[in-house]
Amino acid sequence: MPLSPFHLAIPVYDLPAARRFYGDVFGLREGRSSKQWVDFDFFGHQLVIHEHPRTASQEGAHTNPVDGHDVPVPHFGVVLPWDDWQALADRLQAQGIRFIIEPYIRFQGEVGEQATMFLLDPCGNALEFKSFRDMGQLFAR
Repeated sequence: MPLSPFHLAIPVYDLPAARRFYGDVFGLREGRSSKQWVDFDFFGHQLVIHEHPRTASQEGAHTNPVDGHDVPVPHFGVVLPWDDWQALADRLQAQGIRFIIEPYIRFQGEVGEQATMFLLDPCGNALEFKSFRDMGQLFAR
């Protein structure tokens, strides 16, 4: 079965800053927009940023411990091919992006070994980008 694009709408309390972040930092192509929202092509998926008052999770995300790190909840992101993940990590580091969790290899040597990194958008929404050397382990137990 071919993978279907997801649609995700997230709240942002500073629409111009979030628009610059997703457009400039990630180089995402902008789609339709209005004064209250903007569509982006988020690695082949539809991400919509909607102007909305600051939420509790944007003030300070809850965290859960995973592999020795405090993972923010909620968060969203995308699983990229290994080389694309590395190129994105290098590009973000070169831009001086501040990470919540710096790019690293999680569960090294175990089933489900993956590259991961976490960062916040300007409105406090947490993003995770990850990759698996073996994509067959995406849902491995």
